[in-house]
Amino acid sequence: MQLSVVVPTLNGREELSRCLDTLAAYVPDAETIVVNGPSADGTTGMVREREDVDVLVEVADRTINAARNAGIDRATGDAIALLDRSFSVEAGWVDAVRETLSDAAVVTGPTHRKLAAGMTTESLEERTIAGRDVTYFNPGNVAFSTSVLDELDGFDEYLEVGGSRDLAHRVAESGHDVAWNSSMCVRSEFEADGGIRQKDWGWKYRSLSYRLVKNYGTRPTVARRVLAHAGRDAVESLKDVFRGEAEPSQWLGTGRRVLRGTGVGAKDGITARRRDAPPRRNPNGRSARRDRAVEVYDDR
Repeated sequence: MQLSVVVPTLNGREELSRCLDTLAAYVPDAETIVVNGPSADGTTGMVREREDVDVLVEVADRTINAARNAGIDRATGDAIALLDRSFSVEAGWVDAVRETLSDAAVVTGPTHRKLAAGMTTESLEERTIAGRDVTYFNPGNVAFSTSVLDELDGFDEYLEVGGSRDLAHRVAESGHDVAWNSSMCVRSEFEADGGIRQKDWGWKYRSLSYRLVKNYGTRPTVARRVLAHAGRDAVESLKDVFRGEAEPSQWLGTGRRVLRGTGVGAKDGITARRRDAPPRRNPNGRSARRDRAVEVYDDR
């Protein structure tokens, strides 16, 4: 099995360098593709000086799904792994990929993350939606049979967030298996500090409603799932108001963004569902455009 490893990056030179060091040490025979775009921290120069990177793709689009598709477009292996630039592979990672992909179409594994009190890791996540069993994968540590990515046309570039969740729904619809292998382990060397990120509520619900409507249609199950998410978030946000950590006007503004995002996502999901039949369900996928790369340095 020839393995291609795609590493998207944006302004993460130090993290990327460490990631590439571990790939060179543990997966020296893999085809390594870095998709950079567009960084302003010297990433291009660093990558071009390395002899262990086969292809550097420079892109202008900052969205992660466009970067993933740009890397997949250049991969020549019969298996393609996607690796987050902040992750370091561990010994046994490549053996787990190759062994598991001999029986499954997709394989994913855990991430060990540093915390102030020690280490944490993820476990397998599964859901049943409208009678369909969906297995989600770790988007920064996953490998696919190339034929599956070709069949499903890669990632949906409509989505700024939630692209991996959308692909998991489409993998399930196509009848392919997603396997979990605990030996396919990566490590995040950069300590998680527990900081709170500002959520983009509009895009969260735009993505959620879009991918559910696109993949399942306008059925009651979809409405219930969106409402359940919104209800939980509304209660948690209201608690912040009572604790004095947020203003009531912020809570109301968040609600308006949620409603607007849900409406736009549902409308666009209906359009996407009509434009592309199963198993792809991906009118905004790899084949929709060929102008992602602004420069390609290919040393193969």
